[in-house]
Amino acid sequence: MKNGVYSILKARFLINEEANATKNWRFIVFLILLAIFMIANNNRFDQKVFKIIELTNEVKELRSEFVDKRSELMKLKMESTVTEQMAVRGVVPSSVPPVKIKVKKVEEKGFINKLWQ
Repeated sequence: MKNGVYSILKARFLINEEANATKNWRFIVFLILLAIFMIANNNRFDQKVFKIIELTNEVKELRSEFVDKRSELMKLKMESTVTEQMAVRGVVPSSVPPVKIKVKKVEEKGFINKLWQ
């Protein structure tokens, strides 16, 4: 057992021809490439998480700005606000309510209906 641990610490399995050193080297290179791939994948995942957090914060800001602008627009659309701003220019609201004008479309009679009349 002592000899086995000592040979692992000395890395004799990497230079011994009897133990298929090329297979061991291939396996070590595979493990290194796998570790590099895992680190790169983890890094990309972290970048995506940070981007999602950034976009979420931006959406919250834009939503609050939208609510502010909408409430400001509702305030500007109120009749009292419009009346105040137009009174400065000398325009006052009418005391007579508006009347809806209806236009009737004249129906054109078809060829057969014209013949029978």
